[in-house]
Amino acid sequence: MALAVTLGGVPRGPAAAYPPGDVGATTEQYVETFYPLWFTNLQFALAPKNKFIGPDRISPIYQSVVAINDDTLYASSPIDTSDGPVHIRVPASRRVGYSVLLLDAFGNVYDSPVPSKAAGIRMPATRYTLVGPGTGARVPPRAAVLPYDFMFMIFRADKFSGEADLTTQAEAFRRRLRINREATAVVPERDYATPFKLIADRRANNRPIAFLRGLQRAVASPIHPPLPAADQQLVEEFDAAFGDGRDLSPEERAAFADATRTAHAAIVANYLDHRGATNWTHFTNIGDWGTAVLDRSSITEFCQYCNGISTAAYYHAFYDVAGEPLVGATRGGYVINFAAPGSANGMTPDASRFWSLTAYTPRSVELIPNRANKYVVARYTPGLTYNGDGSLTVHISRVKPAGVPAANWLPVRRRQFNVMLRVYGVVAGSTVAENTYLPPPITPAATP
Repeated sequence: MALAVTLGGVPRGPAAAYPPGDVGATTEQYVETFYPLWFTNLQFALAPKNKFIGPDRISPIYQSVVAINDDTLYASSPIDTSDGPVHIRVPASRRVGYSVLLLDAFGNVYDSPVPSKAAGIRMPATRYTLVGPGTGARVPPRAAVLPYDFMFMIFRADKFSGEADLTTQAEAFRRRLRINREATAVVPERDYATPFKLIADRRANNRPIAFLRGLQRAVASPIHPPLPAADQQLVEEFDAAFGDGRDLSPEERAAFADATRTAHAAIVANYLDHRGATNWTHFTNIGDWGTAVLDRSSITEFCQYCNGISTAAYYHAFYDVAGEPLVGATRGGYVINFAAPGSANGMTPDASRFWSLTAYTPRSVELIPNRANKYVVARYTPGLTYNGDGSLTVHISRVKPAGVPAANWLPVRRRQFNVMLRVYGVVAGSTVAENTYLPPPITPAATP
């Protein structure tokens, strides 16, 4: 899909209230409302249930989830309590910090019965029992009742604490994490090579009827929460018009196809157009969208399985200070100049865990291959060099500029790219928490 499509100017905002009987409008609303389920239905079907797994490494091979980071070690599992309790044993730990994310199939975030832990806090080995909402009087003692039988749980163990490299300890923690007495399976990264986003993009635009069939199967699956009455009515209206998609007339096929492409373009544009004063995209309602279904679908497209704002904040840039797309072939590359502490804005963000910058490919939003095998510049990066006044300059370019410390360089290739600034461990009362933080703009580097 050409980037010109992703840079379209479709207005953002929740799906409109369409008149009944309008097939095109119904299809647009259907896609915008249920788009996340296309992803999670496939992921739930392919991943082993009630079994923590994680990749042995993170590199450009990893494409199963967009905007993956190289800051943490992952252990994740679809949770299915429909056949009985699920038992989780979290190993004892002190130095390693980790977060635990619990979501439903739409990406809504819930309080996890398994708590997150900050680095440096001693935690004894603890067992947790998870049961589904239909357990009733049969709830075991000290068990936690999940809101739904089908959910997703993700552990992220930090590889660094401050400047201390705890990768070895984080790996040991991950491997000792157990579910139903089975330890986390660390599998080859190639097992995560399926590019779900790229498949969805291409299918929605090039094979829209097949895309709608897949989305229809996902909506009919039992993995998502019960639908509100309005959403259920939308499903019934769509199903009545579409059937199984096999007996449509050419005119009907064209109407469904055009509406699917329009909805997909709206999902993409809603994310790219959601920019602040310095051209970074930022959402504060991740995991808690209410009726903002278009935001929910946009986040799935660009930041699936992202945390809520109380745990992490995400700022995503596709454009430079002038509003031009970021292109690696730009002479001299780009710089991000974080102001010295005490400045009114534009400093490195407050974070109790870490902040990090990662560059991604334009279409699949995955790590950019580079000869240095370097994918992140973060607060914890060894050798990160600050300027004499306390400010920090990060260089983004194909080739490391002369005289620039390697730690301050984020490699990209000649093509278009995007950059995500993560803030893990949002500090209460900080500008990030109060939604007043503005990352500095990405500026073309001065060239002789």
